[in-house]
Amino acid sequence: MLESIERLFNQHALAVLLIVVSVYIAQKFLSVVVGRIVRRAVHDDSILSTVDEERREKTLNDILGTALRIGIWILAGMMILQEVGVNIAPLLAGAGVIGLALGFGAQSLVKDAFTGIFIIFENQYRVGDVVEINKETAGVVERITLRQTVLRDLDGMVHHIPNGNIELATNMTMGFANVNIDIGVGYSTNLEKVEKVINNVGNTMAKEDEWKDKIIEAPQFLRVDQFADSAIIVKILGKTTADLRWSVAGELRKRLKNAFDENDIEIPFPQMVLHNAPEPKSSSKKKA
Repeated sequence: MLESIERLFNQHALAVLLIVVSVYIAQKFLSVVVGRIVRRAVHDDSILSTVDEERREKTLNDILGTALRIGIWILAGMMILQEVGVNIAPLLAGAGVIGLALGFGAQSLVKDAFTGIFIIFENQYRVGDVVEINKETAGVVERITLRQTVLRDLDGMVHHIPNGNIELATNMTMGFANVNIDIGVGYSTNLEKVEKVINNVGNTMAKEDEWKDKIIEAPQFLRVDQFADSAIIVKILGKTTADLRWSVAGELRKRLKNAFDENDIEIPFPQMVLHNAPEPKSSSKKKA
């Protein structure tokens, strides 16, 4: 037995080594080629920003690179088996039968894979995007495969979502985002003054070095949105880079609060007034 193994090793070791080395070199070469093709295809899309280009490029490189490595090493394994004298024809036939059986028995996996292909090539979202899935789970996309999407939420929890279960994907960081803020002011407030203060805060913030690259359009007074029970609700709208909408909105709220305080603009809150009912007068009469 040992002699047979030693003879087999001596006869095929060099050929097997050449196959492995050749496949390794081919994998590295094809990875570079695929990377350049992806980079050119992504950069030719004039709609995408620099950040969008980087995210889409990374996502496509991860997916295509994984598929490439799996395909190459399966091919290498078949070549090695054929080199050592194993007839791979029955293996290929068996693989076809097994694949057919799996196709009927694992339809959900097939659905996941097809959905994953459309997600990737339609550029619905990329690694690094903030996404909400089915109006239930939101987080940063950490990984996309043909089978699943992996999100990490603000609490640090990781969610593995099969692609076939995704009915609605809301991408919060595609291209640009809006700062959309509703704020209430008292009914006695001069709305012209409110508009002036809001616009001044937005314009000042948009010109500062720290924020000018993050704000595309300065936040401005848009309209009176509604008359609420205890306040007039005004809407403020601006445009920012996609992934910084929350930091811009948070800073804007802080500045608006300070500016309102300086200009004696009240931000009311619901209040409850309690009235004490008068005690009922006694209707009883003393008997004579």
